Amino acid sequence: SKSSRATAGRSFFSATMTSKVAKLQRACLRNPVKVEVSAKYSTVDSLKQNYLFVPAKHKDCYVNYLFDELSASTTMVFTRTCDQTRKLALVARNLGFGAVPIHGQMSQPKRLGALNKFKSGERNILVATDVASRGLDIPAVDVVINYDVPQNSKDYVHRVGRTARAGRSGLAVTLVTQYDVELYQKIERLIGKKLEAYNAPEEAVLLLNERVNEAQRIAANQMREADA
Repeated sequence: SKSSRATAGRSFFSATMTSKVAKLQRACLRNPVKVEVSAKYSTVDSLKQNYLFVPAKHKDCYVNYLFDELSASTTMVFTRTCDQTRKLALVARNLGFGAVPIHGQMSQPKRLGALNKFKSGERNILVATDVASRGLDIPAVDVVINYDVPQNSKDYVHRVGRTARAGRSGLAVTLVTQYDVELYQKIERLIGKKLEAYNAPEEAVLLLNERVNEAQRIAANQMREADA
């Protein structure tokens, strides 16, 4: 009827307000009322957030130390590049950990296959780039590790939001090298809190050095063979 058409309304929802979303909003809606849940970037209280200051040359030792410490947990690891995602997953697998990668150079079937291994519990570590993880149905995880500090501080909030969902507790650990301090400080300013240091004794971590170096060498060969 005329009256029902006149009173019909439209609702438009988005997790983030990007320029593309704003353009779509203008095309679809007339004089919309805008409701924002929160303009502030915040993290939930049930999330324990730690940083771990690491020398860049020993970064893989530290992340694999964490994999060993947190072996009973489901863990999602964020990296900056596709190559880093591939390499880290291979190094972890060469050390005996159940890691699978998801990155933009994978076909959609391979990406979904890796995701299903993680969701089914066949693998407990998922290594991903920010872009590859978007839009995927990834279950809540126990731990988020930021192998690379995100260059956009807002990505930190999206990453750690993969854990501590629905009132559950969760852990996020960010590896900070000597080159990442400024990016890390931007994150603390954005979320309005100081992160606590994660306890990882250097002597215990560096006991892994020889095994990690060998795993890195094997991973480099595996990547060369795959790309040949």
